[in-house]
Amino acid sequence: MKGVYSAPGDYAYFKSQVPLHRIPIGTKQWRYYDFGPKAAPPLICLPGTAGTADVYYKQVMSLSMKGYRVISVDIPCVWSHHEWIQVFEKFLDAIDVHHIHLYGTSLGGFLAQLFAQQRPRRVKSLVLSNSFLETQSFAAAMPWAPIVSWTPSFLLKRYVLTGIRDGPHEPFIADSVDFVVAQVETLSRDDLASRLTLTVNAASIGSLLLSDLFITIMDTNDYCAIPQHLKDQLSEKYPGARRAYLKTGGDFPFLSRPDEVNLHLQLHLRRVGVEAQPELLGGTKIVKAVNPNNDPYEDPAKNDHGRPVGATGMVSQSEVSEDWKNNYGETSISVGDKSDESEDLDDLLEDNRKMPLAPDPGPLGTHLLEDEGLDHGHEHKETEPELLGLL
Repeated sequence: MKGVYSAPGDYAYFKSQVPLHRIPIGTKQWRYYDFGPKAAPPLICLPGTAGTADVYYKQVMSLSMKGYRVISVDIPCVWSHHEWIQVFEKFLDAIDVHHIHLYGTSLGGFLAQLFAQQRPRRVKSLVLSNSFLETQSFAAAMPWAPIVSWTPSFLLKRYVLTGIRDGPHEPFIADSVDFVVAQVETLSRDDLASRLTLTVNAASIGSLLLSDLFITIMDTNDYCAIPQHLKDQLSEKYPGARRAYLKTGGDFPFLSRPDEVNLHLQLHLRRVGVEAQPELLGGTKIVKAVNPNNDPYEDPAKNDHGRPVGATGMVSQSEVSEDWKNNYGETSISVGDKSDESEDLDDLLEDNRKMPLAPDPGPLGTHLLEDEGLDHGHEHKETEPELLGLL
């Protein structure tokens, strides 16, 4: 990578507030974040080949403050799909979680479907984003798959990043690419080799006992590393699933379009019977933040409606609804062809207006942590054109 990458300020704030858990289960080391009311049924986020537990930090922070429990995990070093099912089940047992809702992107979506197929009693719903049904296409494109476990780390990293579209990108998408590339640098050779092995080992998704009504397919309409014909196969597999389309977002919409992704996740959870439990939230300290995007959620000091923000610095969404419309205009969220989806969206927005929310730092924004007096500016860097790979 060229230049110096600086982590975004909202990520620094996330790291200061949400503890990273590491637990050994057998020979596997699990690394994960678990935030939100423990009594709530969890949404578990599974990343793609290039992702870590950290890439979902915007979902962890936003949804947990609304009263949902969110668990974001790293995919441990496993070398077969059967092993994945076994170790993931042991992980759930270790953290005393029995029924789950899974949100998976790319490889994470494929692994979520595999687990739902083999352990149908545990998986209550699925959200699949830019995902696929079978690995044959990836195996055909990777003739050196049999020697992946002996491949040097730098070659694995180069291959993993091949699918990222070479710029120019709009700023938020460019920032999301920078963030994920920085996360790839933290992965070991075994991490990368095992994930690529899961991507190319022969496997396909069979019939699920889970009804299509409990599945949401969330895709971006601009571009991503997963070929369109594989995404089309997924849509054909679940004809009764809800569709959630994002006009833009690239490979990592959970970073580049977090507000839209989080809203779709809320809609999904509500539709499958998971209600937010904000009454179970404890007090949360919110520090004042510089607001480069003029986002009304970002700075609690901008409460001009005569209502004190309180000890937590929270501001009601209803107080900023007009500012939101002025700053953002119409949302670029696109929903599927279900006639009641717009009613669900209206109901959810109305509920959110009634709920005190912590200010959202915005998409990879620059923040000033007031207590430390540190400027965590994000200096954009160029992604080298020779970085190559699969997400």
